[in-house]
Amino acid sequence: MTTVSSLEDDWDGPRELLTALWQAALAAADPAATLPAALPSPPRGRTVLLAVGKAAARMAEVAVDAWPGPPEGLLVVPPGLERAIAGLEVQVAGHPLPDDGSLAAAQAALALADVLGPNDLLLCLLSGGGSALLAAPAPGLALADKQAVSRALLASGAAIDEINCVRRHLSAIKGGRLAQAAWPARVVTLAVSDVVGDLPEVIASGPTVPDASTLAEARAVLARHDIQPPPAVAARLRDAGAETPKPGDAVFARCTYEVIVSPHSVLSAVGAAARGRGLDVVDLGVEWTGEAREVAGEMAARALDELAAVRASRCPRVLLSGGELTVTRSTAGAGGRGGPNAEFILAFGIALGETPGVYALAADTDGIDGSGPPAGGFWAPSLPACARAGGLDLPAALAAHDSHGALLALDAALVTGRTGTNVNDLRAILLTPE
Repeated sequence: MTTVSSLEDDWDGPRELLTALWQAALAAADPAATLPAALPSPPRGRTVLLAVGKAAARMAEVAVDAWPGPPEGLLVVPPGLERAIAGLEVQVAGHPLPDDGSLAAAQAALALADVLGPNDLLLCLLSGGGSALLAAPAPGLALADKQAVSRALLASGAAIDEINCVRRHLSAIKGGRLAQAAWPARVVTLAVSDVVGDLPEVIASGPTVPDASTLAEARAVLARHDIQPPPAVAARLRDAGAETPKPGDAVFARCTYEVIVSPHSVLSAVGAAARGRGLDVVDLGVEWTGEAREVAGEMAARALDELAAVRASRCPRVLLSGGELTVTRSTAGAGGRGGPNAEFILAFGIALGETPGVYALAADTDGIDGSGPPAGGFWAPSLPACARAGGLDLPAALAAHDSHGALLALDAALVTGRTGTNVNDLRAILLTPE
């Protein structure tokens, strides 16, 4: 596309460094380093492999290569990530909203689990996106009911744990229902986490683990975000008999669960890569949640505080953080293009203006930020001047939730396409003693 202006030559070095840190994150998120050692011993009976999510193809590929004997099972991925793997049926399903493919995938997974016996193994490989990719509406609900609620939750700015709480209670497969279907088989789940806290009940909405959340909590999420659900959904959430299986239920007696890649492990690897390039590293953690533009303001203030120390020491520094930010779309921004990472970087840049020595990257490790396809974007002190030269109003773009449009116009978007993994977001703020 035609851009307002290319970034200035003096931005090439910081951009290359931030891109290298992004690549270090993707390398650390590759399950090949951790998955083989986590695989269970083969059972006396059948092994059925179910791989679901944005990292599912890579996870399945690694598992099949390491597994003795011929595989069988199901691979469920978003569009563009499908891959032929011997012995596995491939199902493309909708994300971030479930579709007919999601319904077909969930029905196929339940059918595979339902015929397993006590000598069999269900090996589940889960990663980000699994909640939308496996969508089996609970009895009395249609897929359209779940789609309507998911759409409203995503637009409301609800946190991922809130969204998944509701999803679990509207599903025939989430919230431990898959383990329920597989009983009395052994169930081993290996996960690449994309959620704050690495909670098994949140990753892909916990199809193989107990659900401690309640119908009342699901109703409270909808009320908190002023969402009026379809009548069938409201009725389901009032039905005490629709509660999910809880901790202590016998169906989980033969279930084990392990997170093999986490946001924390990835951020640690990025920190090591930054130190290898001579940077001081400030690890701000992976627990960040909330509105993207509000967190951006907080991060901008922290960057200015740190910048004074960088100028005094003459040693460049990088602030690293992860987590899952959200965007609550206003009516005025209904048509805008963007996601939490792009909105963060634009709000961060607006707060800092042309402050020299501050560069930043914010991107989703799956390569798709909200409405995509940019994964996120960069900030440099030269961008406000570029925007003025091209007649681009950055605050207006932010107000319209058109952060992707603004970053693409500035040649400051990070465009990767789907990466084949998902370990929440990476934010790297580079401070130089200019």
